[in-house]
Amino acid sequence: MGITFGLIVAAMIFTFGSKSGAHINPAVTLGFASTRRIRWGVAAYYIPAQLAGGILASLALYYLLGPAANMGATLPSGSVEQSLVLEGILTFILMAIIMSLSIEPRIAGPVAALAIGGTVGLEAIFAGPISGASMNPARSPLAPALVGWEWYGHWAYWVGPIAGAALGAVVVCWLKGVRIFGSEEAKEAENATDEDQELALKGREQRSSRPAEEAD
Repeated sequence: MGITFGLIVAAMIFTFGSKSGAHINPAVTLGFASTRRIRWGVAAYYIPAQLAGGILASLALYYLLGPAANMGATLPSGSVEQSLVLEGILTFILMAIIMSLSIEPRIAGPVAALAIGGTVGLEAIFAGPISGASMNPARSPLAPALVGWEWYGHWAYWVGPIAGAALGAVVVCWLKGVRIFGSEEAKEAENATDEDQELALKGREQRSSRPAEEAD
């Protein structure tokens, strides 16, 4: 089962990564927004789409298979608090890897799909029997709970992944010296590519040379 999770995530990144960044996890999206790697306005579009996609997928499974296995809802095998902490740790690790790959674009692409998919698969193999290894509030807590009406420990699968993703994003940005707070202009300049920075520099040089030309 864990291998299946990882391969599906890798396939989604291969397929949609170049179009939307393959944002299929609200916790990860909030991690990016909290560190200003994407704008909150963009996150406001992503998150409803993620939740709607999860609900539609659960409805399709319910139609095809019926209410089997709690519709795939993640449920604690131990205490809810144990799953809360474990989900936070799992999502922290996942977010740290995703954020590192986004900060270092030269190692992105197929490597990103394999790294992220492999992480999801390994964490699902390890933690699946304990907490269900959700790491994604749209995939397993909300949609199956809503369609299959199974709400036990539901809150832990929101709080754990969101807190873990936010902390993972902040820690990686701090370790790599990426600005989180500050002016919007400074943030955009830091996130710009070398080509963007070179074009901006040329534009400033052209604007500064115009007064001298007009004076001549």
